[in-house]
Amino acid sequence: MDEFASQYHRALGIGEAAFEGLEPHLEERNYDGREYHHLPDARRGIERGTVLIDGEVVRGFPKVPRTLVLSTGVPTQFDEYDRIAVEEKLNGYNVRVARIDGDVLAFSRSGMVCPFTTRMLDRLVDLADLFDSYPMAMVCGEMIGPENPYTAHNYPGVDSIAFRAFDWRDRETGEPLPVQERRARYERFEIPQTPLFEFVAVDDAAETVDARIRDLDAEHREGVVMKSPDGRTQLKYTTSASTKSDLAYAFSLPFDYGRPFMFRRLIREGFQTVERDESDEAARKRAHELGEAILLSMRETIATIDAGETVGERHTVRASTETIDVLLAHLRGQGLEIDIEDDRREDGDRVLTFRKRTPATNDTARNYLEGHVVTE
Repeated sequence: MDEFASQYHRALGIGEAAFEGLEPHLEERNYDGREYHHLPDARRGIERGTVLIDGEVVRGFPKVPRTLVLSTGVPTQFDEYDRIAVEEKLNGYNVRVARIDGDVLAFSRSGMVCPFTTRMLDRLVDLADLFDSYPMAMVCGEMIGPENPYTAHNYPGVDSIAFRAFDWRDRETGEPLPVQERRARYERFEIPQTPLFEFVAVDDAAETVDARIRDLDAEHREGVVMKSPDGRTQLKYTTSASTKSDLAYAFSLPFDYGRPFMFRRLIREGFQTVERDESDEAARKRAHELGEAILLSMRETIATIDAGETVGERHTVRASTETIDVLLAHLRGQGLEIDIEDDRREDGDRVLTFRKRTPATNDTARNYLEGHVVTE
């Protein structure tokens, strides 16, 4: 067994042979001269996004299952519990934060160090006391707000970008804190958190969550995550507004995102309308809104390309010049082509609007507009 395997297999809790099977799936990266390995997809019982760095392990965040039917999914998932916590699911991008050899690093869902988030956290939250008290903590949270380089969404009171903690785990074992203890610790360190709506009996949860989802839907918010009091079991459920927003975005870039997005999200709508026993009129209204989300966004994209312009993912970020420079280098290092649309100074910050090129949608739509036929 080589030195690399001996350094990590015990920390991961797997045998030598299992680690040898895992090793070919690890990707090697470099951040500021520091080499590390991460697992971009779950393998051999090890979570996606798990990171091996400087002899330390940072566990990936476990995949949260989804229910399509509240009345049966909730009691099935939480059959060992009497009650559950209902917290808001925010629409942003998932990060895990850990302190490694004195440095606080932010890791993406797939396990890459995100240089933008790592630097922005210094501005948004003070984690020094937390890591001094709990050096093995893995702070799990969502980066939200309109000035966001990955998933932009408006939230009341968030003008640019903000961090909201939603979990706390041991970075080596992945063990979570119980919900109430986790929330009390974050309050102690003044770390903002995702909203906790209520604790509710499992027998009453489906009705309670459905009412909550209807309210969130009216506010165009994403949904909820239900959690057992010990934090070990989770389940998510999202709003129709979130589905329509996802579809509109995906079909604005249909040859990059449209098809894999559509089926899963339409299935959610189908089950929700049946569980709610909606009238024909309500179901037709839902269908009309879904069709608009898909067709109108795609129509706008095709018309834009037909007019000789290009489409892509547009984002605005606000940070120091150095932070924005490393973000652009990070994105380009992943093979993305970036067009700068606006670059200005405002209140001491650099404010950059850029577009990620989406060649599949631009090239394919243009080919069809020029007369290329479709073989089906």
